Amino acid sequence: MLEFYVASVLSSEKNNYSTVQSAINAVPADNSEPVLIHIAKGEYKEQLVIQKPFITLEGESETETILTYDLGAYEILEDGIKRGTFRTASVFIDTHDFTARNLTFANTAGLGKLVGQALALYVEGDRITFDHCQMLGSQDTLFTGPLPLTAYEPGGFRGPKEFAPRINGRQYYKNCFIRGDVDFIFGSATAYFEQCEIFCQKTDDEPAAFTIEYQKTYSYITAASTAEGQEYGYVFDHCHLTGNCPKASCYLGRPWRNFAKVVYLHCEMEEHIHPAGWHDWGKKAAHDTIFFAEYQSTGAGGDSKKRASFSKQLSEKEAHSFTKEKVLGNDF
Repeated sequence: MLEFYVASVLSSEKNNYSTVQSAINAVPADNSEPVLIHIAKGEYKEQLVIQKPFITLEGESETETILTYDLGAYEILEDGIKRGTFRTASVFIDTHDFTARNLTFANTAGLGKLVGQALALYVEGDRITFDHCQMLGSQDTLFTGPLPLTAYEPGGFRGPKEFAPRINGRQYYKNCFIRGDVDFIFGSATAYFEQCEIFCQKTDDEPAAFTIEYQKTYSYITAASTAEGQEYGYVFDHCHLTGNCPKASCYLGRPWRNFAKVVYLHCEMEEHIHPAGWHDWGKKAAHDTIFFAEYQSTGAGGDSKKRASFSKQLSEKEAHSFTKEKVLGNDF
C-alpha cells in the first residue's frame, strides 16, 4: 500500500505534503493498488479534484480535519455566465473504489438564497464510501452523480460531467453528519445512508410560531433524480433526522425527476418534519412514477397518518428488499 501524509506544517515523514491536492497528484496516473492519504488536523482550503481509483483519504479528526472551499452558483464569471451548480464543488470525486474517513467536507459560500447552489461534494463513481464524515453546506450540499440525461434549461448542467455518459454508481454513507437546507442530498446514484444524522438548517431568524396550515418551508432533504428503470435510489437506514427549523417546516424529499426513489427505514424524525412528509414539486404526473416510502418511522415527525397520498408505508416483507446487501450488492 502506498501511504502519503498531509499537514499544514511539513515534517520529516516520507511522502509528506502541505496540501491535499499535491498528495493526490503524487499518486501514479495508472495506479492500481490501495493508496492511503493521512491528513492531519487543520483547515485545508482547496478546490479538490480526485479522479484516480483506490484512494482513501483519512483525517485525523472528523470535526477538526476540514476540506473546504467557497464557490456559489450565482457568481458571474469572466465570460459573463453564472458559475452554475456543478462548478461549485469544494471536492469533486470522479472515480471508483474511493473511501473517505474522519473528515469534514464544507462549502462556506453562504446561504443558498444569497449565493445559489453550493456543493460541498460532487460524488460520482462506483464503490464510494464515506465513514464518519461531515458534509456541511446550504443548498445542494451533496450531489450524488450522475446527472440526469437532460437539463431543464440550456447550460443547466454546465460543468465537468455535462457531456459524459450517465453511468449509475453505488455510494455508501455510514455514521455521517449531513447539513443543509434546500435539496441538500440530490442526484441519480444508488446511495445507502446508514446511521447518519441528517440536519435541516434554518435559513433566517423568523420566529418559530407558525401553524401547520400556513407553515413556511425551510428544507427539502432529498431531490432524487433516479433514472427510469433503475432498481434503487436513496435508502436511509436507522438515520436520525434533526434540525433547528420550526415545527413541520421540512420535507423528506421531492422529485428532481419523475422516477425519483427514496426510502426511509427505521428512521427517527423530529418535529421539524412536515406531517405530509413528501412534496411533489408540483409534478402531479410524477405521482404514478415516483417511489417515496417509509418503514417504521419514529419520533414527533414520523407519524404516518397524514403522509402524502403518493407516498407509501412499506410492509415488513417489502422493507426486506432494501437491506444494504441488496441495494449495494455483494461486491461492494
